[in-house]
Amino acid sequence: MIIQNKISSFVDKQRLFFQTNQTKNIGFRIDKLTALEQSIEEHKDVIIQALKADLHKPGFEGYFEIMGVLGEIKHTLQNLKTWMKPQKIATPFHQFLSSARVYSEPLGVVLIIGPWNYPINLMFTPLVSAIASGNCAILKPSELASHTSSVIADIMQKTFDSSFITVIEGGVETSKEILSEKFDHIFFTGGTEVGKIVMSAAAQHLTPVTLELGGKSPCIVDNDIHLEYTAKRIVWGKFSNAGQTCTAPDYLLVNRQIKKELLDQIKNQIQNFYGDQPANSHSYARIINNRHFYRLSELLKAGEIIVGGDTDLENLYIAPTVIDQVSWQDKVMQEEIFGPILPVLEYTHLSEAIDLVNQQPKPLALYFFSKNKQNQEWVLQSTASGGVCINDTLMHLTVPALPFGGVGASGFGRYHGKSGFDTFSYQRAVLNKSFLLDLKWRYPPYQTKSKK
Repeated sequence: MIIQNKISSFVDKQRLFFQTNQTKNIGFRIDKLTALEQSIEEHKDVIIQALKADLHKPGFEGYFEIMGVLGEIKHTLQNLKTWMKPQKIATPFHQFLSSARVYSEPLGVVLIIGPWNYPINLMFTPLVSAIASGNCAILKPSELASHTSSVIADIMQKTFDSSFITVIEGGVETSKEILSEKFDHIFFTGGTEVGKIVMSAAAQHLTPVTLELGGKSPCIVDNDIHLEYTAKRIVWGKFSNAGQTCTAPDYLLVNRQIKKELLDQIKNQIQNFYGDQPANSHSYARIINNRHFYRLSELLKAGEIIVGGDTDLENLYIAPTVIDQVSWQDKVMQEEIFGPILPVLEYTHLSEAIDLVNQQPKPLALYFFSKNKQNQEWVLQSTASGGVCINDTLMHLTVPALPFGGVGASGFGRYHGKSGFDTFSYQRAVLNKSFLLDLKWRYPPYQTKSKK
């Protein structure tokens, strides 16, 4: 009850502050975004150390995560004035001497629930959109990335008054208490099962939600490719953060004509990236906790391991692993992997690969490697996914102006750039009529007018 009362007081405090209308001012929003930018810059080293402590995340990958947030802030500051400007709408003839506009208005007090795999980027990026849209926000970082959660709380406390932005740390019980409160929007990034819980809790208050989930993102490889670049980009996208990325290539669908050459090149690139002993590499992350380690270890039992397969529970290490000869019935193909395991399937004709992808739930991302423009267009027109990257992996996430989000089971709602601004806003329709003229056609009595 003490926790619940404290959470309720935070929500009430933010609601009162929102009612002062300060957040609707563009100067206020710019000041707060600039303050967030400066604070992140000042805490770069601390953030990277926390990511190292939680995930053994290499410094470069930590820096890459931070730069994504800073890029989002820069893009938002450059475009915010345009986004906030009311949009003029044409009016029909019967609205003579009137004007119509659409205003983007802030929702109010929003809740942002972050994940543990990219705890900085996936917490602060939606926060940028929430601030830009003029909202107050309560942040709930993942308790699984405890060091980063503490850093987030510290940065927010130093940067913002709790009546505007505050962080509530804690485990499952704390999350339940937070979700029992009424918010004006809930933004959740995480797994499907927890997403269902969030959506169910939001339904009790008719609160709109954005769910950024995951799924099995396919990587289709045509036979007309640049072999070395393809292998490099697949290995980087799959094994960065030890595969704990919601948009990581979950499995390969490879044209059998080039399967052997591609797998040989993937082996070479894994060695180039992480050396003969990836366990000793400073460029390779670790699994977040024991539970996920055991879950991933079970997935190694399928097919034929052609690269990796080594595990070390004490250090939460699972080697970059490629598994051939898997089937759709294997457990590794029945769930999102979310780890450094890459199963390989083959196809004869591209239509076969497209059919196989379409038999699965719609993924968060789809990757296609091919020089063939017609095949690129074929895949785009014949599949559905939250996002697509052609001849690369993950990099579509780094373009602030591109909307990011899922479709179907991989989530719904969009953010990044203008899409994030729109997610945390509502569109208010305003019609302004003149007193210069008042047409009588709409007023009673109607009898004569009906005949006409």
